[in-house]
Amino acid sequence: MLAVLTALLLPFGALVVVACFLPLPPALAAANARTQVLVLDRDGRLLREVAVGTGAAESPVSLDEVSPWLVPALLAAEDGRFFQHPGVDPLSLTRALGQVALERRVVSGASTLTQQLARTLVPRPRSVLGKLREMALALRIEASLPKRRILEEYLSRVEFAPGLVGIEAASRSYFGKSAAALDLSEAAALVSMPRGPTLYDPRRRPQLLERRRLRVLSRLEGLGLVASADIARAELTPMRFARAAPVSGAEHLSFALAARHASHGPERTRALRTTLDASLQREAERIAEATLPALEHHGGDAISLVALDNESGEVRAYVGSPSYFDVPRRGANDGVVARRQPGSALKPFVYATAMSELGYGPATSLPDLPKEYLVAGGTFAPKNYDQRFRGPVLLRQALGSSLNLPALEVASRVGPERLLNALRAFGFASLERNAEHYGVGLALGDGEVTLLELVAAYAALARGGVLLPPRLLLSRSAAGGGEMQFPEQPSRRVLRPELAALLGDMLSDDAARSAGFGRDSVLNLPFPVAAKTGTSKGYRDNWAIGYTREVTVGVWVGNFDGSPLRDASGITAAGPAFHDLMLGAMRGRTPEPLFDAALLSEAEVCSASGSLPGAVCEHRRRERFARGSEPTTTCELHVLAHVDEQGREQDARCGGALRVLERYSLEYRAWAERAGRPLAGRSLSPTCPPVLQAAESRVTFPREGQRFALDPDGPSRQEIVLTAASSAPRLRFIIDGKPSAELVPPFRFPWPLTAGRHHVAIDERGRVSEGVRFEVTP
Repeated sequence: MLAVLTALLLPFGALVVVACFLPLPPALAAANARTQVLVLDRDGRLLREVAVGTGAAESPVSLDEVSPWLVPALLAAEDGRFFQHPGVDPLSLTRALGQVALERRVVSGASTLTQQLARTLVPRPRSVLGKLREMALALRIEASLPKRRILEEYLSRVEFAPGLVGIEAASRSYFGKSAAALDLSEAAALVSMPRGPTLYDPRRRPQLLERRRLRVLSRLEGLGLVASADIARAELTPMRFARAAPVSGAEHLSFALAARHASHGPERTRALRTTLDASLQREAERIAEATLPALEHHGGDAISLVALDNESGEVRAYVGSPSYFDVPRRGANDGVVARRQPGSALKPFVYATAMSELGYGPATSLPDLPKEYLVAGGTFAPKNYDQRFRGPVLLRQALGSSLNLPALEVASRVGPERLLNALRAFGFASLERNAEHYGVGLALGDGEVTLLELVAAYAALARGGVLLPPRLLLSRSAAGGGEMQFPEQPSRRVLRPELAALLGDMLSDDAARSAGFGRDSVLNLPFPVAAKTGTSKGYRDNWAIGYTREVTVGVWVGNFDGSPLRDASGITAAGPAFHDLMLGAMRGRTPEPLFDAALLSEAEVCSASGSLPGAVCEHRRRERFARGSEPTTTCELHVLAHVDEQGREQDARCGGALRVLERYSLEYRAWAERAGRPLAGRSLSPTCPPVLQAAESRVTFPREGQRFALDPDGPSRQEIVLTAASSAPRLRFIIDGKPSAELVPPFRFPWPLTAGRHHVAIDERGRVSEGVRFEVTP
């Protein structure tokens, strides 16, 4: 008997000796204990208590803050003799070794709760030595900490699902409630999971978890920890897991700020006072939760929201995802600072650059025409969302209806380098690549930015062109007393105030966006709002961002795994949440005018050309301009012409009815013909033709300086097709001084390739164009 006892005690004594020389895990040592940081709203209301210093974002719990069922269930599940052993249970260890000897396999484990905590804090190799070290460390922990503290550390630090740490996170993720509100059935289910977080995932293997839950309840009864009546009731209570974890967007900001500011030099932080407004934050979280069902219909499960006070730059609401603790949906991702493609949400800043650099305004005429752009790897032939081409459009309409082609043309005229510099000046620091990488595609959001950057940039427009970095923290309170204020960041002007006012006017113009989105969309609110939506390539990201004089609100929706949405756009998927959050952010505020109208002037313009209306311009409108930039030329698009009985244009000396026709420049001529516009010079009277002005003509192929090579293995006759664009009814090509036959539209002329340098021009009724030069090599 003495020999058996000695054989059992000697190894245990050896572990005790080793434990004496092991340091307490740094995460538990007094000098390196977790810092408990209180994250407060701007008025000092508690948002969250965060434990930092562990390498993971956690929500610490004390036994006073959890359900009374939780500890008994945990002991029944993992360590029924927790209060009787010193960290290693000799009886359980002896039983486990005996079972291995008899069964030749592991029948039951012998790890105590303290050993599991040790393994969590100091991962070990899966070996005999690793197991022995774990046991020695468990003895060291038990010698240093009371049992209550060990239970609290276990419940705060152990992983319940991949990436889901602590009982509070698990309770909120799986049951949508605090750990304090768990009933016995739910407590038994949760404490069953740490043994195999993936194996017992209730959303993947609910049957396995149910069997283990029932075993835990049975063991509870066997240990006499819970009354039989309570056990019977819990066994009959079905598990009802939350369909989606409740919204709690403040976690993303709370965890990030607490980790970043846990200490200041040697001083530990006790509290961080943020700029958030707890009431608006909760409302933003509710809006995110309410948006999820409709978003799921579009194939999305993530939404991020920001509300910012324009005067101070302080962020009032910050929702990083629908739920930080929702592991299947990657809820720990923070969509406020994640880089995503903004789609059309960048267009206001494209036009801002053109207004600042090129003198453009709301009445500037822009081409909505098909065009190819050279990009890395080939050519890019963009289209509008509705596949239509509208010909000449005014900048106000192009921005309001979010047309792609005019925006690309403006980006091309501004130049990618100048545009990229302007975007960076607006605070888009995420655009880190060079201008050659982005090209003109920047106008359509071909670059990744963050929601917070977009909100800050739109807020700059609300301030009349002044950029103020977003502010998240007001002050820090040290654990030993004392408070440190975080200074305000300096502001800087990035756009002239009158241009910011024009953009605000255009972005709040419901009539301008009605062609693209219809009237009375979700962007319409009971007060003036300048707003813009965006949809990225592949429909992966939807945005809605806008501002009043007082606040700026931004919303992103999509999927954190990058999968596309279905039948969704910025206005349909992100717009409703934007509408609701803007209402909440403006509650209790008196809306001021969106911009300073005194900075602008008004003038009547032709609705089609944007110039001062001529005598025959039938459609006119009042337009706003920066003072001094009002139009000075009269509309040349609309002309009054005499027509014969068949509607053909004829000379004024022959009389006839008067009709308003349209005279387009060369780039719009083909579009106007396809669109059936009433073109001047298109149909002429054969008996009394008008004396026409000189036509505008140019060679469109070949291009100036182009080179062609004869193929020695090709056919004997190798040719190209010369093409031209002209408003003339007839013309000839002049090739190396020799005229071709007279041509009618479309102007195409096959020409056999001949080695040498060549020149081709256009002869239109004796008027010869400058032409182009090209070369053919043998």
